[in-house]
Amino acid sequence: MLSKQKVFTLGLQHVLAMYAGAVIVPLIVGGALKLNGTQMAYLIAADLFTCGLATLLQIMGTKYFGSRLPVILGCTFTAVGPIIAIASTHNLATAYGAIIISGLFVVLAAPLYGKLLKFFPTIVTGSVVTIIGLSLIPVAMNNVAGGEGNADFGQPRNLLLALITLLVILAVNRFATGFLRSISVLVGLVAGTAIAYGMGIVNFSTVGDASWVSIAQPFYFGWPEFSLTAIFTMIIVNIVSMVESTGVYFAVGKVIDQKVEQKQIVNGLRSEGVAIMLGGIFNAFPYTAFSQNVGLISLSRIKTRNVIFAAGGIMIVLGLLPKLAALTTIVPNAVLGGAMIVMFGSVAVSGISILSDVDLRKDGNLLIAACSIAVGLGSATLPAMFAELPEFARMLLQNGIVSGSLTAIVLNIVLSKTKDDVQVEDNTVPVLVKESHVS
Repeated sequence: MLSKQKVFTLGLQHVLAMYAGAVIVPLIVGGALKLNGTQMAYLIAADLFTCGLATLLQIMGTKYFGSRLPVILGCTFTAVGPIIAIASTHNLATAYGAIIISGLFVVLAAPLYGKLLKFFPTIVTGSVVTIIGLSLIPVAMNNVAGGEGNADFGQPRNLLLALITLLVILAVNRFATGFLRSISVLVGLVAGTAIAYGMGIVNFSTVGDASWVSIAQPFYFGWPEFSLTAIFTMIIVNIVSMVESTGVYFAVGKVIDQKVEQKQIVNGLRSEGVAIMLGGIFNAFPYTAFSQNVGLISLSRIKTRNVIFAAGGIMIVLGLLPKLAALTTIVPNAVLGGAMIVMFGSVAVSGISILSDVDLRKDGNLLIAACSIAVGLGSATLPAMFAELPEFARMLLQNGIVSGSLTAIVLNIVLSKTKDDVQVEDNTVPVLVKESHVS
């Protein structure tokens, strides 16, 4: 039984692991729309507050809502372009009106989507989880170099910081035991940040400038307005997020050695729909299951939902206390990148472990895995290849997880020789049985 202090520390580790991904969306959207400092501060605080609420909705679970899986929800990057486009063409109120209606769509469409899970047998789920891990690795490497667009991108000191962080995480995992081993990523982040501070890289100015208290306000940017085009666009965004979240549920099921039931996925997606609506009401963002934290569960070997509950609570507090939230931003990109290497790599290995349960010599399984992984990774690393397609097609295909998943599903239907190859039981999603080990 973990003490409250240990649960809090493990929850903080999850928050730090996903924090960069959570705040980058409001930073990009706010910058593109030329919001002032006060508006930017609100956007970040509201985002963190709603991230926490969304995560609690996901893990608490009721008869119809919540997967009860240790999953953290964060704002989806897929929504960045569409929100900027809608707000530029109309205004932010129209963007948030579209987000609210699209969240309602997710709630209502979740049961129908659940009936399509028969098209996710083990060969498909294994390929999707592998794609999730592989498509995140370029993100990790971008951070290792210091973050694209930063003046010191590729500087040797960034590579050194990332290497030190990675080595600390590996050393703690190899030589420590018990609780210390379970917080190896947090230890690596603290050690890397301390060394960066000694090198004069850490900047505390954002902490000094941040306010102490910020309360999320419904409709901060005005009452919602509605446009059919904007609503349709955000529905497409959230369909993409539903597919992405399904892959994350499968990955978490693999890591915690639990069979993921169809009902869990439907209830989880319903909760995401509610979270998306909350994002629109509090003028934040659409939310989806964060794959960043799957690898962390594998590394820490802590599967209890209490830790994710703590992480959700921490995010709510950070959303209410911007000065504390700013304190978490002092971790340099290179340090985050070093931690991401092992976390994202663990997700990819979990997918490979799922594929090890599949006979790759049978009925085109090798081709299904090979083509879907190649398409998914290719889309993630070179999204510009779809730049000339219509907008709705770009949103689907530039997301490597979605393009890879669609490839796997279609090829499984086409290449499977028997009807049984594309069916699963009514109430369960295929096996995720072998436990992955990270040394």
